[in-house]
Amino acid sequence: MTDIIPKRFLTFPQISLSDFWGEDENWLTPTNQSGLSIYEDDKRIYIEAALPGLDPKDIEITFHEGYLWIRGEKKEEEKNKKKKFYRKAATSFSYRVAVPGEIDEKSEPEAIYENGVMKVVFNKAPKVQPKKIKVKVAKK
Repeated sequence: MTDIIPKRFLTFPQISLSDFWGEDENWLTPTNQSGLSIYEDDKRIYIEAALPGLDPKDIEITFHEGYLWIRGEKKEEEKNKKKKFYRKAATSFSYRVAVPGEIDEKSEPEAIYENGVMKVVFNKAPKVQPKKIKVKVAKK
């Protein structure tokens, strides 16, 4: 069967930004990173997310199949009905990250909110040591 629209018409050419804009791409680099930090020590894995101005009750944290999802939204209720808004500010955050390393599934992660930063702490799984197996001689 012949295609009505050739496949080459459905693909777009690949253009790198360095080809298009020249060698200087620094203006594309964001000045503010995502607000997410991930680090570990010998016993724990830490994930910190910046959630400035949010009330802890407006934050939802979900951990499923190795992914941590932190969501939050700040909604302000206006009590003065006489104001006519043309634009009303709202704040929302959503971070989804794969948690690195082996996590201890038996221990519950801990979430601590302090000064606009949510810190989620996972305990690492105990390292399994190789087990030596003693060789027995079969009796005849």
